[in-house]
Amino acid sequence: MFDPDIAPSGTLLGLLQRGRGDGTLHALAAPRAEALAALNHCVLHDPRRDWQVENRSLYYARLFLDLDGGLGEIEQHLFHPDDLLDTAEERTGLALAVLGHLASYGRDDALLLLRRYAATGGNWAWALDELALRDDDAGLTALAAPVLARFPHTPEGESTLAAAVRDAFEPRPWRLWAEDRRAPVTAARVRAAQEQGSFDRWQRQMRPSGPRPGWSVREVLDWAQEGLAQYPTQLRHVPATRCLTAVAGPEDRVEIIEAAAFGPEAARATALRYLAEHHDPQALDLIEAAADDPGDLVAEAAVTAFERMRSTAALERARAWIHRADALGAAAAGMLACRGAQYDAALVLGALRRTVRGEGCDAPVLWDLVDGAGRLTITCAAPVLRHVYRETSSSHLRGRAARALAATDPSFATGFAVECLWDCEESTRELAAHHATTADARVVEQLRRLAADPAEEAEVQTAVRSRFEPDAPAL
Repeated sequence: MFDPDIAPSGTLLGLLQRGRGDGTLHALAAPRAEALAALNHCVLHDPRRDWQVENRSLYYARLFLDLDGGLGEIEQHLFHPDDLLDTAEERTGLALAVLGHLASYGRDDALLLLRRYAATGGNWAWALDELALRDDDAGLTALAAPVLARFPHTPEGESTLAAAVRDAFEPRPWRLWAEDRRAPVTAARVRAAQEQGSFDRWQRQMRPSGPRPGWSVREVLDWAQEGLAQYPTQLRHVPATRCLTAVAGPEDRVEIIEAAAFGPEAARATALRYLAEHHDPQALDLIEAAADDPGDLVAEAAVTAFERMRSTAALERARAWIHRADALGAAAAGMLACRGAQYDAALVLGALRRTVRGEGCDAPVLWDLVDGAGRLTITCAAPVLRHVYRETSSSHLRGRAARALAATDPSFATGFAVECLWDCEESTRELAAHHATTADARVVEQLRRLAADPAEEAEVQTAVRSRFEPDAPAL
């Protein structure tokens, strides 16, 4: 995860970077050259806070189609000399995904660009995955030679090839190449790589590392601590907690409590998680003390251990800790938002306002607080929820804000729900399909478009169809 440079929310670029529905609507109303410049900037400079989970590719591809945009700038980006130096997937992943969607919409120029990049580009595996979903057998078969040429006929090359085959997200190309009778040498090499990948997985399963049956509590704690001395560092306190559950008995409680209070950091983190998961009466006091520890590992483990607790005692402690201005206070706010009662609404609302005012609209705890505002139907939270919706750079958080607004804001159906039909996240489009007023002509047109779009998610299309049924509510 990284922090991209996001333009203000009131600008066309800022709207498109956030993936908001208004971004598409404004781009279609803006001068075409200006809209395409902003669109290309987004595709070539991934604006997502977490590029691995947030969606933008279909959103940008649809806008490319609406604007009849060319692919010249994407081509220059993909085949820039930097492609040989910067091999990080986030540099080219979004552009390749956009090309994949464009290819599925029938853009042959996008398909040809993907083929060319799969043959010569640095992030070839991503391009090959896109093609695996959209290209025909002949197109994929033609890529066998350039792709396999990347792997020299050496032990190291064959090992790297086996790893590439094993880790491929889409196995279709490799299966085609392994079964290609017209290229027996290539087929034999791919089959050998497939067999080696399977053998590697079997070997890892047969040589597990870590605690063995019969280990004592002390040995598990020592194993967790030893991970910090490894290179690279191995954080073992989470698996060590599971091991501790398997070996510890009632007679070990005192030793574990001492480790949680005074042990070295990894052992302390392990003991804290164990005590929290077993609802030990002393767990909350130990967590409170550990949250102030200067070591990040111990403090973070204490907060995480508290977040995982589900007891009534933890809820009571959350009501006392919610005013803390640290990570434990944020965890307490999140717990009350997710599990608190209706009489906790004032505390959740206060934490929501305080967080937005002090930390902005991308604070991690806002995910739970926004959900809590909707779950507890805190109607007076609507203004701050609207602010989060507009300003956050996270499309997932915006979707949660939209869901909370649907529960708290009477104007949602005629307001934000309309633009949500063009949102980059399918879950947000699905929500809008249920709520957006059909009195707006744009809504009816967009619902029909989503219903007919083969690239649209099934859940969205089901929600759309429900609006056209005879007994569907008229909004």
